[in-house]
Amino acid sequence: RVKDGRQNNGRQRYKCKSCHRKQQALYSYNAYQKGINDEIVTLTKEGVGIRSTARILNISPTTLLSRIVQIAHTISRPRHQSKNYEVDEIKSFVRRKSKHIWIAYALDRKSKQVVSYNIGPRTNATLNVVLETLRLSDAKRVYTDRLRNYRSLIETKIHRTSLYGTNHIERHNLTIRTHLKRLARKTICFSRSAVILSAILKIYFWG
Repeated sequence: RVKDGRQNNGRQRYKCKSCHRKQQALYSYNAYQKGINDEIVTLTKEGVGIRSTARILNISPTTLLSRIVQIAHTISRPRHQSKNYEVDEIKSFVRRKSKHIWIAYALDRKSKQVVSYNIGPRTNATLNVVLETLRLSDAKRVYTDRLRNYRSLIETKIHRTSLYGTNHIERHNLTIRTHLKRLARKTICFSRSAVILSAILKIYFWG
């Protein structure tokens, strides 16, 4: 990098020779410090709330929310080789407890990793986004509970509703509710928008 004048605040500005981006060497606001995004990911995956994270990192909650959305956009869905999955839904709410929202997701039975998720009302459209990912991966077995919607969305030859078939994902539901306070059944924590909830889940699952 080479020197490229000074900022309005008087700090030295530098320019990168390869990407031509300009930046300061040091920032007074913590949100622009190097490595702050990694700290946000770590705290989010540990289930620390928005205001608590903002206090720990000494940044504005509004800045933190926008940064979480930005981080989520850079995360891509991981690839999985297994062909056996479990699918289930978790009920939560956005802004107020009367405004229910459902988190539908699929779990790889072998690695116990989330392979796809979607949030929305408990409808075929919401579930089908998750199930389409499984179709593209050429799933051999898909285990679900006895929710009626699955009968028309999953091919009969690969669909299973056997006893104990969803043990792994049911246990995973408990883990999620324990780690993320906003998903606990009785909580005063909540998501203000579906966008923030989706971004936090993406970081938690794949960050």
